[in-house]
Amino acid sequence: MHYLVSVIGEATEADKPADQNAIDDAEQAAVDDFNADLKTNGHWVFAGGLGTPESATVIDNRGTQALFTDGPFLESKEYLIGFWVIEARELDVALKLACAGSKACNRKVEVRPFL
Repeated sequence: MHYLVSVIGEATEADKPADQNAIDDAEQAAVDDFNADLKTNGHWVFAGGLGTPESATVIDNRGTQALFTDGPFLESKEYLIGFWVIEARELDVALKLACAGSKACNRKVEVRPFL
């Protein structure tokens, strides 16, 4: 089964200039090691980091004309800063992997199964 492990940033990170939003060298090394472990153990599917909420564009094309809005859909103290899509045979395995990912990137994560 595939799981989405969302990495949650905090508003204090969003307030920093974009070049300061990146994780530090030690965190990057830990994330690289975590990613290597995911690949070695067959859990890796895909991962990526995301720009700040201010770089988002929300599109609503439910009406007669598409509406484009700059900025995040929701104003929040927390926001999605990155993610992993992992393969795990059961939720307990995904949760264990997410714990290691949270430690590696030094941020909170959320785990959700794909339907």
